Amino acid sequence: MGHAVVLGEALVDLLDSEHDGAPVFRQAIGGGPLNVAVGVARLGGQVQFVGSLGEDTLADRIRSFLTDAGVGLAGTVTVAAPTTLAVTTFAGPEPDFRFYGDPPSYGLLEADALDTDLVAGADVLYAGSIVLLCPATLAAARRAWALAGGMRVFDPNVRPRLLDGPDAWDALRAVVAEFAAGAHLVKLSTADAELLYPGQPVESVAAYLRELGATAVVVTLGAQGALVATGTETVRVPAPKIEAVDATGAGDSVMAALVADLLADGEPADLAGWADRVAFALRVAAVVCESPGGATSMPTRPQVHTRFPG
Repeated sequence: MGHAVVLGEALVDLLDSEHDGAPVFRQAIGGGPLNVAVGVARLGGQVQFVGSLGEDTLADRIRSFLTDAGVGLAGTVTVAAPTTLAVTTFAGPEPDFRFYGDPPSYGLLEADALDTDLVAGADVLYAGSIVLLCPATLAAARRAWALAGGMRVFDPNVRPRLLDGPDAWDALRAVVAEFAAGAHLVKLSTADAELLYPGQPVESVAAYLRELGATAVVVTLGAQGALVATGTETVRVPAPKIEAVDATGAGDSVMAALVADLLADGEPADLAGWADRVAFALRVAAVVCESPGGATSMPTRPQVHTRFPG
């Protein structure tokens, strides 16, 4: 088994909570790509996180957390910026994020600082999320995408509060099309699909991304499971029935499971193979949803098999 490279953001979430009857914010290390990296490691994969981290105490906590989780930091750089904060509130299990930090500490990895040997040697390269809204790190991601010798996976992970006006949305759609065209796998949520392509059914979105060049597309459907598309075929995979406590990191855990299985077993040969992978990934996400937190709730394989035997 080789290694995966996860290129993206790490930050600190401030979660709306309560203590002794008073409103407080509970600190949690987060960022979609960081969640993916931790999830891959917990599922037994070798993974390196590539991104920019600040020079403050919060960044030190992020480094310690990743190291303790078994995630490598060979591709990270330290930048002169305080760690970005994401204030996270809930209306039901789905989180809403507001970001604080200018410039964002996660968006300062430049193309020249990329560890090209680490990226080129990866069996799987993940890129996506909000770092692609930052010009410096978008350039780094493009360079990594071009260097990648293994499988490339992409997740737009849209955060509408960071997009201001039609031009920003058009620019994001162009970036999504660019990365999807060279991807072995694109994973997005129904919320991502609706934000990027309003009014289009998920089947049409998946077909469009396939037409651009993506080998396989997975659209997560929340409690309804996921749509999987490859070639000219599509299938819906049901999710386990659970009582969700917190959906933070659920989509990231699906991607983590898919990346971990790509590392372990390579690319599936057909739609049935992808559907089996997605079925396991949805069980991983179910475990995540049954407890609070994002990265801290990423399970191991034994924990998934214990929760969902057979």
